[in-house]
Amino acid sequence: MEIWLNPACSKCRSAVDLLNEEGAEYTVRRYLEQPPTAAELREVLGRLGLEPWDITRTQEAEAAELGIGGWERTDATRERWIEALAERPRLIQRPIITADDGTALVGRSEEAVREAVARSGRDDR
Repeated sequence: MEIWLNPACSKCRSAVDLLNEEGAEYTVRRYLEQPPTAAELREVLGRLGLEPWDITRTQEAEAAELGIGGWERTDATRERWIEALAERPRLIQRPIITADDGTALVGRSEEAVREAVARSGRDDR
């Protein structure tokens, strides 16, 4: 399991605390320091079952600068969104947890983090 996080984010810190409480084995990717490539974003989006606009933090100042809130959300514009996220990782929703079963979740709630643990076969309850 891997968790993409920003250590300054309280939701990310809470997710890590919960992973530790659950005894989960995971690696940390500080995605602002090690931004995902467009290919990695495509792969994670497939695992999430989401589109790039679904994981975009449209309220960030960088999003406003880009005018991303007004971009179309279509198959034709999908790559534009992915490239924007790859170039500006601060716009990526966090934390993202990739589970060992090949899926991924946005771990913004305790339930989502526990689901990631369960999908990784570490839920012994």
